[in-house]
Amino acid sequence: MYLRTTKRTNKDGSVVEYFQIAHNERHPKTRKPVAKIIHNFGRADQLDRLELVRLCRSIARVCGLHISDPLAEDVLLPEGEAIGIPPDLKIKQTFALGCPLVIETLWERLGLKKTLNSIEQATGSQVPYERAILAMVTNRLCDPESKLGVWDRWLSTVYLPSCASLRLRHMYEAMDLLHANIDTIEQTVFFNTANLFNLEVDLIFYDTTTASFQVDAEDHSEADPNATLRKFGRCKEGGWAPQVVVALAVTRDGIPVRSWVLPGNTADVTTVEKVRADLRGWNLGRAMFVADAGMNSEDNRVELAKACGKYLLACRMASISEINLKVLSKRGRYTKFKDNLYAKEIIVGDGERRRRYILCYNPKQAQRQRSHRQLIIELLEAELATHKDHSATAQWAIELLASRRFKKYLRTTKGGLIRIDRAAVGKAAVEPQII
Repeated sequence: MYLRTTKRTNKDGSVVEYFQIAHNERHPKTRKPVAKIIHNFGRADQLDRLELVRLCRSIARVCGLHISDPLAEDVLLPEGEAIGIPPDLKIKQTFALGCPLVIETLWERLGLKKTLNSIEQATGSQVPYERAILAMVTNRLCDPESKLGVWDRWLSTVYLPSCASLRLRHMYEAMDLLHANIDTIEQTVFFNTANLFNLEVDLIFYDTTTASFQVDAEDHSEADPNATLRKFGRCKEGGWAPQVVVALAVTRDGIPVRSWVLPGNTADVTTVEKVRADLRGWNLGRAMFVADAGMNSEDNRVELAKACGKYLLACRMASISEINLKVLSKRGRYTKFKDNLYAKEIIVGDGERRRRYILCYNPKQAQRQRSHRQLIIELLEAELATHKDHSATAQWAIELLASRRFKKYLRTTKGGLIRIDRAAVGKAAVEPQII
């Protein structure tokens, strides 16, 4: 909430200023901030200043603040005296204080200062690497720069006197210290964060992404034993490039639990064993592990059952034959949770080896896909009607069969003719359901 000023230009060229109390809200569709007017004060030149002063004092009283009005005696003081600055005082330099102060306070509450200082003492280092890491973290949260930018340009603009003695090499050396002790540091941050914010860690969400590099070759252990992470793989932007895999586990509120950096040729399904072992070491074995379909494999389910006992994995409809044979064929009513979410539980098997499936259905998504599918079928029917020769070797048929949009609804008969695959159309009607 803030005092908003708007201006309007009259026909005669004069400018009229208006005061309003406003509050910014995000538009539900565009998600852009929109000012919501709470109160209109009217024209600025027609306002009673004393009324605004009384409003300020009323707000200050509630907030426990003191308001001093330099114009209380209706005497306009010199500009310097009006704001409490002697007229002969000149400002040589200013420093940003608020954001660094808050970050340093949280830094200490999260136990990072104590942990990093302990690591420095254990290694016998006399260099303030803890301060170097604090400077880089503060910069990343305020105004991200490179390590050179932090040391050369940014540190001189903020009030961090404990970082004044840092050198550029300390930034790079601090990263080596951070990498060598990342497990201890992440564990300290997580448990202090859990205590500070009363986090619920009954659910652990896990996913991976990739970070690619614009280099010609991947890392080779023969050339550098410490550089083995950048490996060729299919990056998220598309294409084939040297990359690393970044994995992250978060709580139900999105607070990070732990992160991993893995070689770029690591498949999603092969990361679960390491994640399981690391989370188990943090006494998080009782948390339910939630992941997408990329983590779903028989080996992973066995590993998760050993480590966590409870897990929830998304599943591709066609990836497990049991789904088509036993899950989709079972009858039962859906329970409505939201307008776009219906779900029902289906149990397959008996005893300890039984498997629970949650079948989800989105009516809005189903209707959208139904309309799109109908459009595709109409286009195919129109295309087939325009050709007398329905041979699958015809040029137009070859193009349709090669199209990612159309080929899944087409089939080739034994006689070599192209036809609409009605069975595939019927099967696609089930796909809006998610396991």
